[in-house]
Amino acid sequence: MAIAVFFATGYEEIEALTVVDLTRRAGIETWMVSIDEEKTVTGSHGIVVAMDKTMGEVDFNQVDMIVLPGGMPGTLNLEACGPLMKRVKEFDEKGKYISAICAAPTVFGHLGLLKGKEACCYPGMEDGLEEAKVSYESTAVSDHILTSRGMGTAIDFGLEIIALFQGRDAAKNMAEKIVYHK
Repeated sequence: MAIAVFFATGYEEIEALTVVDLTRRAGIETWMVSIDEEKTVTGSHGIVVAMDKTMGEVDFNQVDMIVLPGGMPGTLNLEACGPLMKRVKEFDEKGKYISAICAAPTVFGHLGLLKGKEACCYPGMEDGLEEAKVSYESTAVSDHILTSRGMGTAIDFGLEIIALFQGRDAAKNMAEKIVYHK
């Protein structure tokens, strides 16, 4: 079991790294993956992070969830990555987990993956959730698709990923360990 968090230049640091931190604390194998084959990626606030893998090194048969962090222009760069979009569509067709936070859920909308699904995104970008049932909760889970609203919901997003893989009790225990109160 592995989660792959995809990093593009201009990613939102808190959204990406909170997921990585929480899932690793929970013992879930989590890879930070560069979409542009570079070993480091610079976030939207100038924070440079070393990657575990590049896109070309990922065996997608070992990946159980794709995670797309938001941020600008990170979201646009993720969406412009044809090989990644191909994998997102394949995961959706197979009912494998795909998740996105902040602006990134609009990528799923643009791909036509949200029809009839509940989804949320960064406030003001709801038009990009094409044909979705728009939620204003911090996270929305609809079948195999998980979405969240932004940096302020990054902990909720990470905990929801833990709940999907390890159950609600594991997520609750993690929230207690990190002294998170909703």
